[in-house]
Amino acid sequence: MAATTRSPSGDPATAAPPRLGLRERKKLRTRTAIRRATFRLITAHGYEATTVEQIAEAADVSPSTVFRYFPAKEDIVLADEYDRVMEAVLRARPAAEPPLESLRAALTEAFAAMLAQEPEEMRQRSRLIVEVPALRARMTGTMAETALLLARAIAERAGREPDDLDVRVFTAAVMGALREALIHWAERDQQDDLVALVHRTLDTLQGGLRLQ
Repeated sequence: MAATTRSPSGDPATAAPPRLGLRERKKLRTRTAIRRATFRLITAHGYEATTVEQIAEAADVSPSTVFRYFPAKEDIVLADEYDRVMEAVLRARPAAEPPLESLRAALTEAFAAMLAQEPEEMRQRSRLIVEVPALRARMTGTMAETALLLARAIAERAGREPDDLDVRVFTAAVMGALREALIHWAERDQQDDLVALVHRTLDTLQGGLRLQ
């Protein structure tokens, strides 16, 4: 999910990811161009009818460049630039703060930023995840990759090893719950407040399932 030079919310109290160098900024521009071209084509022709060759032409790059940045078409739809933002927010949280609250801050900041800066892309992505089985399946893999990134940051803050099982299980559980919240949001035609849903999801993890 990041490649901004400051917190997406603009909050000066939140740590920003490191400033990108020229090479990284060029890569980001290429990734963004490919992703935006993909969403335009999908809007016009549908997911299945959109080919990598069409995406490359629309983004003014070669098909090999598309595959260099995104191993599969599913990855183009699912990609965003916010993982580094979440990692930076997580590392900047108070050292004594419970890990779940630190993750809450990182996740809600990232989703608030996506909804503010890329609302239509976010909504189209979520609709496609519900409609296209291959995207939903790949989403599990991409969120697992994000979970490992965040787990390393949590382990470092806690003075644990990077591959600590407890940290990995905890972070994977949070990301798995987040996946369900995103699908729930999309299935209900995105009528709910997504950030509020994230809070509700983490509250459920924290307090357990309450019987009516």
